Amino acid sequence: MRPCPLVRCAVVGHVDWTDFVLVDEVPAPGQIAHGSGTISEPAGGGSVVARQLARLAGQCDFYTVVGEDAFGDATIERLSELGVTVHAQRVGRTRRAVALVDRDRERTIMTLDPKPRPSGPLPLGDYDAVFFVSGEVETLHSARAAGFLAATPREVAILREAAVKLDLLVGSGTDPGERYGGGLEVAVVVATEGAAGGVANGRRYPAAAPPGPLEDTYGAGDSFAAALCFALARGDELEPALALAARAGAAVITGRGPFAAQIAL
Repeated sequence: MRPCPLVRCAVVGHVDWTDFVLVDEVPAPGQIAHGSGTISEPAGGGSVVARQLARLAGQCDFYTVVGEDAFGDATIERLSELGVTVHAQRVGRTRRAVALVDRDRERTIMTLDPKPRPSGPLPLGDYDAVFFVSGEVETLHSARAAGFLAATPREVAILREAAVKLDLLVGSGTDPGERYGGGLEVAVVVATEGAAGGVANGRRYPAAAPPGPLEDTYGAGDSFAAALCFALARGDELEPALALAARAGAAVITGRGPFAAQIAL
């Protein structure tokens, strides 16, 4: 792999303080599931993308929202330990989430409270790459001042209202909440399909083999998206950028939680 030029990265998005619980199976209505092996730490799309970018670029600024509570303090402390520089708007209480990881290592997520979105104009013009995970229209306009702008179709209503040009739109091709039906000005559109690879600008690309046993699928899509954003922003062609992203998505599923197995260059 060629040496990495400096890519100054930022993420705008949400974070959830998440309890990860191992269960034999996700309970059906009326059933009780018994969990074990709980770990708790910040997660959610914004924090996973930010930490993966920090691993690849050597740094990443994360513009987010956390509560004025102990979970907010713990979120900032933990992400700082992971090499992410946190710029937090402190409002209300930190959003919580529970991720159930079953015997097949598939995750099922339940979030509590509405998604907290960073708001207002932000100082994003000096970044080489910004990944917009969630936020308000004015915030997205700030992000467009960066050299490269990536986003997720989960925020398609905000993307359409803001009407900014995107360099990358990447999301799950199997999650109904992330399907993209067109209508935006985008240079590269990628729909992931897990172990089946995915589609980039209408052409299929292969998945990468995990480097170890499957442990937890949480964070695979967000790690893929972050690595793809990084590679394209530093000037890689689409095919090698997709290969790096596939390797990032495959690696993270070999560790517990979103951060244990993210790749670095």
